Amino acid sequence: MSERQNQYTIGLDKTPANYVALTPLSFLARSAAVYPDHLSTVYDGRSFTWAQTYERCRRFASYLAGKGIGVGDTVAAMLPNIPAMNEVHFAVPMAGAVLNALNIRLDASSIAFQLEHGAAKIILVDPEFSGVITDALAQMSGPKPFVIDVDDASFKGGKRISEIEYEAAVAQGDASFTAIPPKDEWDAIALSYTSGTTGNPKGVVTHHRGAYLNAVSNILAGNLGQHPVYLWTLPMFHCNGWCFPWTMAAAAGINVCLRKVEPTKIFELIKTHGVTHMCGAPIVYNTLINAPDAPKGNAIRRVVGLIAGAAPPVAVLEGAENIGIKLTHVYGLTEVYGPASVCAEQPGWDELPAAERARMKRRQGVPYPLEEGVTVINPQTMQEVPRDGETIGEVMFRGNIVMKGYLKNEKATKEAFEGGWFHTGDLGVLDEHGYVIIKDRSKDIIISGGENISSVEVEDILYKHPAVLFAAVVAKPDPKWGEVPCAFVELKDGASATEADIIAFCRSHMSGFKTPKAVLFGPIPKTSTGKIQKFLLRNEVGSAKAISA
Repeated sequence: MSERQNQYTIGLDKTPANYVALTPLSFLARSAAVYPDHLSTVYDGRSFTWAQTYERCRRFASYLAGKGIGVGDTVAAMLPNIPAMNEVHFAVPMAGAVLNALNIRLDASSIAFQLEHGAAKIILVDPEFSGVITDALAQMSGPKPFVIDVDDASFKGGKRISEIEYEAAVAQGDASFTAIPPKDEWDAIALSYTSGTTGNPKGVVTHHRGAYLNAVSNILAGNLGQHPVYLWTLPMFHCNGWCFPWTMAAAAGINVCLRKVEPTKIFELIKTHGVTHMCGAPIVYNTLINAPDAPKGNAIRRVVGLIAGAAPPVAVLEGAENIGIKLTHVYGLTEVYGPASVCAEQPGWDELPAAERARMKRRQGVPYPLEEGVTVINPQTMQEVPRDGETIGEVMFRGNIVMKGYLKNEKATKEAFEGGWFHTGDLGVLDEHGYVIIKDRSKDIIISGGENISSVEVEDILYKHPAVLFAAVVAKPDPKWGEVPCAFVELKDGASATEADIIAFCRSHMSGFKTPKAVLFGPIPKTSTGKIQKFLLRNEVGSAKAISA
């Protein structure tokens, strides 16, 4: 008997009866069969049941197959959070293809690069973006993708640029089309590009297995339960909406689509549809907290919100509770399907004083239920750092909720997985309970006179100032100290503060060497997902790290 054979391997093989490749496509088929008449999607007067959504997805998958789309092909989508964007997360992989959801804020040259690099054969386009897509297609040197318009009655303007519209394509498809399951759960399901601020972005390739597992992890980590009502405040193009299109199919919930983040509209939808869950970056919640029509008293409806991005300021966590949103902090990157760790709450946290509760909840936390591990490691020794809350290392992930790698970039893939872990580039510590706490991006640490200053720590103090709406801190060159903290501040409507006010406030809450030495006021540039674009701020002050993303 060989070393690999034993009594539990002989005659006990995988068969169609006991093994099926994991794919989130199975979630849609199940919800359509078990809850055919339950609402799946609502959007500006339109609604679909799970049976209808399943049929629409099969029809569009059939249409794609008829256009020659199959295994290994890429289908791109330049769409806001409308029903079609949710449907293509199923229809494209049903045809055996890979979905490339494009960032709707990208410029034409960035789009052209991604379409060529990913070899997209078809692209779905909303009228709002027909101009930039037309420019992008003109810049492409190779084969151009076939265009399908996706008209949205809720958007006034734009123009059609193709010979067929999405609803017509759906109507042409076969309602009895049989989805093409992945032969291997390791097969690619999506292609997502990272931010390309220092050159061309990297194409992150994710697989069916990871999408399936992270979709279920979202349910467990976010306490979604069965039949949640989910408001789409998070862009579906961002890490495939953190896998929530597939999550909602698994939970047989309702997708409340939202074309644009507008506080008044959000509060209206929460009340009208009984929204139970939402997701977003700190900027989204901060905008809601400071909206003039934010609910108060009896008008508040309790919603669970997942928050990710930079470590959320304590002021945001406290403020969200005041308008009825209980936040759970999750953390991740495109390379780990969006969030893959969670600040898992412990008994007794709700009884803590608000400031202490917020401090506990802003940690990046522990692995998602179906992720193998997230921890802080010394990148030189590849050993976990002590759980002392002080020793800084690099945050790393390991497990099934990690990308396949970077498309057509073996060198970057190898570097990212060096030592058997995915390297995030984030710096953090471990507290006594093993919770990860991010201190900064490696490029955002400010080294002043040999002392390391966390920009996140300074920003957290700035957010406590009553006049501050948004804040960002970067390194500014200094002839004496090498570099010093420089704060960019965006004030709340109607509020006022001077540079001296801000500096004095910070000095009263932290060590002098950490206090910003300059404060610049005005709108702070942000990405479409709410992340502050620090590279632009570094450029503005001439930081030595200005070329870093």
